[in-house]
Amino acid sequence: MAKVLVVTSGKGGVGKTTSTAALGAALAQNGANVVVVDFDVGLRNLDLVMGAERRVVYDLINVVQGDAKLVQALIRDKRIENLSLLPASQTRDKDALTPEGVERVIGELKGKFDWVICDSSAGIEKGAMLAMYHADVAVVVTNPEVSSVRDSDRIIGMLDSKTAKAERGEAIEKHLLITRFDAGRAARGEMLSVDDVVEILSIPLLGIIPESEEVLRASNVGSPVTLASPAGIAARAYFDAARRLSGETVEMVVPMERKGLMSRLFGRRVA
Repeated sequence: MAKVLVVTSGKGGVGKTTSTAALGAALAQNGANVVVVDFDVGLRNLDLVMGAERRVVYDLINVVQGDAKLVQALIRDKRIENLSLLPASQTRDKDALTPEGVERVIGELKGKFDWVICDSSAGIEKGAMLAMYHADVAVVVTNPEVSSVRDSDRIIGMLDSKTAKAERGEAIEKHLLITRFDAGRAARGEMLSVDDVVEILSIPLLGIIPESEEVLRASNVGSPVTLASPAGIAARAYFDAARRLSGETVEMVVPMERKGLMSRLFGRRVA
């Protein structure tokens, strides 16, 4: 059965789009049929991270408003056959999204893919609420800093009250993804520890993505990090997170970079 996953956060700049691309690619690399959908209407960055910016003809707004068919707007990844992108519009605003149109598009996508991964805009405005409304699963992305964690806590409250599942009295499956983590800075008290973040937000930990230049380089060349640097520590963390999303039991470690051994994972086990 198809699953709709929303990648969300309360604060901008925490790595939602990067994580959407990486998780989508990792799930597809593991054999699932995946589509990533850009709900950040007006900004449209997911196509850049996916390396498909020059292939966009129609977008999510065109399909929602009936100006184009879904098949016309979907862009199949050239590197992974079972990975597709539905881009956002760069020239329209989020008011062009309608609940009825989004519901129809999500329904069509569920009939074609195993995973429908929605890249939400930050915060709790209309686009973000529509992105999360039909979700079965949510990945809440946060940096290990107080403001990011506080805003993520508010998003968790929205997931528990403003989604279709919540309206039916059901609980949405929620996961925590900590990004831009630096074990050295955490040890010096310069950022929150993993345990601190997990204790505050109280949802299951999906993965810990380290602060890594690999992620920036991958975005700049238009490739999910799991494709651009599959042996790197960031990619490995995303691969492990994707396996956990698929129901596998994977040991959680705190990733640490060591000079000369950038592609290996070192760290302590997380309880």
